[in-house]
Amino acid sequence: MSDIKEITSLEEWKSHLSSLNASTLLIVSFHAPWAAPCAQMATVLKTLASGYPPSLSGPPATSWVSINAEELSDISEEYNVTAVPFLVLIRNGKVLETVSGSSAVKVRTAIENHASSPLPSAPNGAPLAASQEQPEVQQQVEETEDPEKKKEELFKRLGELVKAAPVMLFMKGTPSAPQCGFSRQTVAILREHAVKYGFFNILADDEVRQGLKEFAEWPTYPQLWVDGELVGGLDIVKEELENDPDFFKAYSVSKNAETSA
Repeated sequence: MSDIKEITSLEEWKSHLSSLNASTLLIVSFHAPWAAPCAQMATVLKTLASGYPPSLSGPPATSWVSINAEELSDISEEYNVTAVPFLVLIRNGKVLETVSGSSAVKVRTAIENHASSPLPSAPNGAPLAASQEQPEVQQQVEETEDPEKKKEELFKRLGELVKAAPVMLFMKGTPSAPQCGFSRQTVAILREHAVKYGFFNILADDEVRQGLKEFAEWPTYPQLWVDGELVGGLDIVKEELENDPDFFKAYSVSKNAETSA
């Protein structure tokens, strides 16, 4: 089977690129350690790679690498990686196709469309029928694509995310660069009240962006969560402060400083 090599530096990436034959299909998986779908995708890719054994003679048909999108941001930016998992297929320095998201079916189809070597053959030398090809891959695809299982795993992840900090803001952009007026105003309110908070840029992860709407039963952003409970959007935050000016007092930096003094 082909191994999936973890690229850990820009120099290693450049060296790997220069070592490839022009005919080799380079399969690059961008991931992030905090994203649960990336762990699922890693399993899918490992299984798929097993169907493309190293060539005994001549250049390898495929080369499989994995890159931490956050640690090697220069490479991520070069290939316009805005969310993970993200797959890039390259041959002779040219991007052939990209696949964003955790769809095992799309990933498998893209690789099969561009790989220059066929998948394993039957004992008589004839190509395997689609239903016979790599049963472990078929099983992994089915497991990954099971809507109920995916939803259950996503909701588990969202349940952990909303509790990642006592005050969590799910916004468009980042506090230093908000991507919408409502997010900008919410950040300003939190700063005005010296609130220590965590944030999540929903534009960087479409799975969270869409899933949190259903999880929270709240269709818009930003969303503010306190102690794992949804407060609401900008209007609700303003209402809470009008009704209780000390709404954020327990979470303010000044309050914590007074307590520790």
